[in-house]
Amino acid sequence: MDKPTLDIQLKTLPNAPGVYQYYDAEGTILYVGKAKNLKKRVSSYFTKVHENGKTRVLVKKIANIKHIVVDTETDALLLENNLIKKYQPRYNVMLKDDKSYPWICIKNERFPRVFSTRRVIKDGSEYFGPYTSMKTVSTLLDLIKGLYSLRTCNYHLSEAKIESGKYKVCLEYHLGNCKGACEGLETEKEYNENVKAIKELLKGNFKDSLSQFKSQMKQFAEDMQFEEAQKIKEKIEILENYQARSTIVNPKISNVDVFSITSDESYGYINFLQLSYGSIIRSHTLEIKKRLDESDQELLELAITEIRQRFNSKSKEIYVPFKIDLGQNLKVTIPKLGDKKHILDLSLRNAKYYRMERFKQIKITDPDRHVNRIMAQMKADLRLSEEPRHIECFDNSNIQGTNPVAACVVFKDGKPSKKDYRHFNIKTVVGPDDFASMEEVVYRRYKRLLEEEQPLPQLIVIDGGKGQLSSALKSLEELNLRGKIAIVGIAKRLEELFYPNDPIPLYLDKKSETLKVIQQLRNEAHRFGIEHHRNRRSKSALNTELETIPGVGEKTIVVLLKHFKSVKRIANAKLDELETVIGVSRAEKIYNYYHKK
Repeated sequence: MDKPTLDIQLKTLPNAPGVYQYYDAEGTILYVGKAKNLKKRVSSYFTKVHENGKTRVLVKKIANIKHIVVDTETDALLLENNLIKKYQPRYNVMLKDDKSYPWICIKNERFPRVFSTRRVIKDGSEYFGPYTSMKTVSTLLDLIKGLYSLRTCNYHLSEAKIESGKYKVCLEYHLGNCKGACEGLETEKEYNENVKAIKELLKGNFKDSLSQFKSQMKQFAEDMQFEEAQKIKEKIEILENYQARSTIVNPKISNVDVFSITSDESYGYINFLQLSYGSIIRSHTLEIKKRLDESDQELLELAITEIRQRFNSKSKEIYVPFKIDLGQNLKVTIPKLGDKKHILDLSLRNAKYYRMERFKQIKITDPDRHVNRIMAQMKADLRLSEEPRHIECFDNSNIQGTNPVAACVVFKDGKPSKKDYRHFNIKTVVGPDDFASMEEVVYRRYKRLLEEEQPLPQLIVIDGGKGQLSSALKSLEELNLRGKIAIVGIAKRLEELFYPNDPIPLYLDKKSETLKVIQQLRNEAHRFGIEHHRNRRSKSALNTELETIPGVGEKTIVVLLKHFKSVKRIANAKLDELETVIGVSRAEKIYNYYHKK
């Protein structure tokens, strides 16, 4: 498919947080930015008058826009940082330096130290973060220090060196901040229990830590140490408000390719996220046209080979949503839980957004293709013998049996054809009988179409269950049309479609476009019918009393209502007021009627 123009790309951007990338005509990356709402932020570049000359030059050079959708604004900030450091775009000034976001490191050693760092070293140590604020890191480290006694020295505490008495306790031990592991005053098992609790806290599992804090606060309060209790209370509040680490970057997920797929009857959309050293460094979505009826598995296997060759990926592990066969050299993981699953879900979101944008772009540039796709989808979903290019939907409207009416709305090529809508006042049915009313209007509608030699629809939709469907079928049989036009009934819950002579309803996917068209049909029929019913009821209620006055006709009533706005005001009007509007003779009749009454 041809690349959409810049104007169409702007119209189809999602209203979601993410990172956008601007490219020039040669494909060189110009700028990377983050946004809470991609559509609003990117559109602002092309709608505002920019005072900054550099921004004006940038906007003139933009030829293509790419974007990656993420969960939150914080995720967007972190991803923006990674992409700017990787690509060094010409128009990005901030974040180009080598300074990275802070992490909390639990060192891979006996009696592990816990400290902040901006460098992630692959030595088996565990890293938590990154954090967007050093203040958050300091707060967490202070909390950890307040809860657990940990060493801060950088001694190599091997078992042999401790036993030989090489080290002596320092001031931290005497201050109560360390339990003296260097002299063997604390066991490795006891120390590691504390480290395990710290890991849980850093992962966002605060339950145990909060419980411990609250016990401390309570103890301080009982001991009348209110200042200390207040300090603990503030730490509890900070801890409760603190959000767990971002899901965009996780150092445990390193040098991995992530693939996901969404598809329709014509195309497959495969998203690729490339992770390097725990950071997303690339996102790309590939669109593949189906030649036959290929499965998602076949499309994904084909796309993975193509994408990895195109981007020269050397990753030995890939994450995918289901089992695929790619030979023996690759480790294939199907994540079910945790951060790995979250990354896979993020990839799928990007694939779905890309598909939605393509639909919007096609709708603008090639409306015929969009309509053809929906018609083919409806034909398949509704088990029809031909595409439902012309659909008619019927709905009855009556309230407490008064003014019974029916509506017929017409959709052509999946869109309302309002000039073909028709109202029906029920003529042959007495009282509120939906079944008989449906039988009457269906018969009248198609008898007229046959007499006038007008084209018949490919599909009739009846708003109602089996009863209304049976009534409509009687009329079609009478007109010798049964079997020539497909007909379905919609139950109240909308997901159920009833077919003639089939006791088991068809359930449509709530997200399917077929259901959306049928919902729109039913809503239009309901709206159109209710509107006509209200008009009849209002006219009847307004005119009834005035029409009973001898010598007062319809034209006089219209003139009076236009002037006085309501029947009540007409009844309370003075004689001279009525005379100025409708003359002496008729004014006296109306005035006398209400005042004698």
